[in-house]
Amino acid sequence: MIKDNRIKLFLVDDDALFLKSLEIDFLHNADFDIETYATGELCVANLSNNPDVIILDYHLDGITKDAMDGIQTLDEIKAINPDIPVVMLSSQDKIDVAIDCMHHHAADYVVKSETAFVRLQKIITAVLRFNKMEKELSWYMDRM
Repeated sequence: MIKDNRIKLFLVDDDALFLKSLEIDFLHNADFDIETYATGELCVANLSNNPDVIILDYHLDGITKDAMDGIQTLDEIKAINPDIPVVMLSSQDKIDVAIDCMHHHAADYVVKSETAFVRLQKIITAVLRFNKMEKELSWYMDRM
């Protein structure tokens, strides 16, 4: 949950170097409360920590070959809490991969590139703004 205006962000990627660089970028450019995980299983096991947004790698097979992939992890997250926005992240720039992620209710899809971090920041801002507007609308509609 957002506490003291800090966004709780889960970063999930099996590439330790990319995961650390993403964490550093977020910590240097905004006031995030960040938790990092190398597997989908660890991410799902810690959902009780109430992330506001999850950035999730598509493959996730670098640690163990039988680990949940990104789509399986996304499905588990959505089964537990469908309201958590999940942004899929991958080196795959194929449209069918992005479409598959969206069919599984990802909030967005970002290709790992030089501009990925900037895109992720913009997406997180847009997703949180949308969720806030949805909550305000729901509150208003309940009072009518």
